[in-house]
Amino acid sequence: MAQARLLVDLPDGPWVADVSRAFPDTRFQVLTATPGDDAGFALVRITSSDLDAVLTAMRAHETLAEVSVMANDGDVATVQIEAGTPLLLVAAQRSGVPIEMPVAIERGVARIDITGDHERVAEFGRQLRAIGLEFDVEYVQQRINPGGSLTERQRELLFAAVDRGYYDVPRRTTLTELADHVGIAKSTCSETLQRVERTIVREFVSDLPRQPLETDADATDS
Repeated sequence: MAQARLLVDLPDGPWVADVSRAFPDTRFQVLTATPGDDAGFALVRITSSDLDAVLTAMRAHETLAEVSVMANDGDVATVQIEAGTPLLLVAAQRSGVPIEMPVAIERGVARIDITGDHERVAEFGRQLRAIGLEFDVEYVQQRINPGGSLTERQRELLFAAVDRGYYDVPRRTTLTELADHVGIAKSTCSETLQRVERTIVREFVSDLPRQPLETDADATDS
């Protein structure tokens, strides 16, 4: 299995390309996306210091049939949208490789993570070019699947922790700040991250070849 991350330059026209370029400091995260017969439906998290203006621009965009605000915390809103089927989903369907969520979009560029056999991953790239989308490949690597058994909520918290620099050295955010950002208690945040870390480490280790640990006595005998 191969895992790839692509940075796709979205063309002008689709709402997320136009609005994200008009508000370059705004971050869009597509949490779920479902194609329909004539339209696509998605749940999108928007982080912006000018959230009201962003929502106004979305409602005014001709490609959006519906914008429903599900939650609004001032600088972060979760909205449900209905629009034409996104080109990225078209490429995914044609190549038979799923796009991993969330998809982050800023300044008209979408960060796409995909996993599949090498041929399907390559076909996804060919399909993107076939529908006129340009992209850069950030990386392609052999997939070791730590975190494959995480729940959706655990994944969301992990992505938030990474995005906000909780695992940077030195850390760019504290546990308290991270908990406040995702809207949960600090104790819940700490316990959830511990479960996430335990799961990822165990799954990662299970994929590694085991070798006996050389002790000081073994080194002396040799």
